[in-house]
Amino acid sequence: MSTRTFRVTVRGVFDGLGADQRAELLARAAQHDVLRAAFTPEGHLSYDLAARPAFTFRFSDTGEEEADILLATERAEQAAKAWLEERGYGYRNLRSQAEDLSRAPLGKRQRRAAAAGNA
Repeated sequence: MSTRTFRVTVRGVFDGLGADQRAELLARAAQHDVLRAAFTPEGHLSYDLAARPAFTFRFSDTGEEEADILLATERAEQAAKAWLEERGYGYRNLRSQAEDLSRAPLGKRQRRAAAAGNA
């Protein structure tokens, strides 16, 4: 069996932040900027609290079978909740989306590279 790579996105909204929590998040905003976003095993958080209270965690995970994507999604949601709760950040509307990269359609450059490899 081959290893599958999953990308899991967990989105939500900060809720009931106190002034100190808001100031802390704003102070760390540069390291959580969407332009630095990446899918990582430990998860990467991005937000723009000055614009809106929404946040996104991006996780990468792996599995052997197609059904493992459900476990990867659950692990990602639990990791996001743990990160928020450890810091005392309230949240709501948590939702997840997962993608199995082995099933993702090839982009234009990838199709050309594959065609060149087969020629």
